Amino acid sequence: EEVLPAVKYPRKPGTRPQGNDNPFNAWAIKTSVKGRARGKLKGKKVVVKDNISLANVAMSNGSASLAGYSPEFDASVVTRVLDAGGEISGKAVCEYFCYSSGSHTSVSGMVENPILPGHTTGGSSSGCAALVAANIVDMAIGGDQAGSIRIPASHCGLYGMKPTWGLVPYTGIVSSEYNIDHTGPITRTVDDNALLLEVLAGDDGIDLRRSARKPQVKAYRQAAKQDLKGYKIGMVKEGFEGPNAMPEVDATVRLASESLQKLGAEVEEISIPWHAQGVLVWLGFALEGYHGNMMSGNGFGTNHGGLYWSSLNDYHAKWRDSTDNLPANLKLGMLLGEYAKQEYRGHIYVKSMNLALDLSRAYDETLKKYDALLMPTCPRKAVPLPPADMSLKTEIDLAWENIENTSPFNLTHHPALSLPCGMAEGSPVGMMLVANHYDEMALYRAAYAWEREVDWRSIQA
Repeated sequence: EEVLPAVKYPRKPGTRPQGNDNPFNAWAIKTSVKGRARGKLKGKKVVVKDNISLANVAMSNGSASLAGYSPEFDASVVTRVLDAGGEISGKAVCEYFCYSSGSHTSVSGMVENPILPGHTTGGSSSGCAALVAANIVDMAIGGDQAGSIRIPASHCGLYGMKPTWGLVPYTGIVSSEYNIDHTGPITRTVDDNALLLEVLAGDDGIDLRRSARKPQVKAYRQAAKQDLKGYKIGMVKEGFEGPNAMPEVDATVRLASESLQKLGAEVEEISIPWHAQGVLVWLGFALEGYHGNMMSGNGFGTNHGGLYWSSLNDYHAKWRDSTDNLPANLKLGMLLGEYAKQEYRGHIYVKSMNLALDLSRAYDETLKKYDALLMPTCPRKAVPLPPADMSLKTEIDLAWENIENTSPFNLTHHPALSLPCGMAEGSPVGMMLVANHYDEMALYRAAYAWEREVDWRSIQA
């Protein structure tokens, strides 16, 4: 018999709100799971992405094939929230198998941006961002394999942290690809973000997504006591003016960097030529990796240890019985992944893993001289949601258009934080800061100073 983590707190299965009770179509399931009577998160309402296991509560991972599935145990991050006195308010809609940077592919329908109605929230943690931005919950726990925390945070004017790989345990979360799986907080304030990371971080003794070093957990809220004098930022030239970039987004982030200088930071434009190739390295790895782990491997793949759970494997395998339901972007990714596997016999995947080492070294070498790297989180601002009868090209383009700057750091495992830094024609714009492994403190140091001194909504290019 499988030994699964114990369920410590009572709950009801909850329901999916309908109509006006589900603004922005962001709730997957609404319930209430109360934690301890006291703790760091007492009084905080937290929603979790609908790929995170919440025992006896339905989980769809944005898909049709998981209909009717409820996991038997709580993810480690859920238990930690409840142990810290928080309340889990439910599950937030996510993209179909978390495979989109837009908010248009979930089986339950499109998720609308509360800040800019009629527009995308970004994805794949789309419902998480919408519920936090609309002030319906205090915090959300999202997932990030290519930018899926940072992209919706950017589009919704929020703080979204992708921590160092392995800092927050992934146990009980549906895996897209072992080497790029990250989970972390999406919040309206820096303090809530740092607080939630304090609760979530640390080895759980099960998940093996960690480096040879034990995850270095710190009191992240202590960063509030620091200013930015002597803080050095490298503004990465290759993070701007990419093939998908909107000029107004680039201009807004450059204006925001001037505000950081006024706060005492030294900001220099630098070049990391490898960054321009980072998304290609990620794609070479991820297409075959996603296909092998998430689809062929039913969300588990092989050879990485940790907790596998058979009920999810069995349900997830049902995608083969309803392939017509898969969105076009996912079908394309699967076809490309299978093609690479059959035609090149794993060569592209293996070479990409080795190139990722070069990519990581390029960032590491630059971060010896700077506290953080800076660039736009997304090359594009939030765009209008597409019509229900969108073309295949539109469905695919919207799913892939915003990962140029975010995805490389999923493969190199550096922590990255999206900060709201301005408005472009009514759409929030995010500025991404990246630091050394396990140096989330450096990111919070800049974010606290930013939030304390700057009205980001007033920055408009």
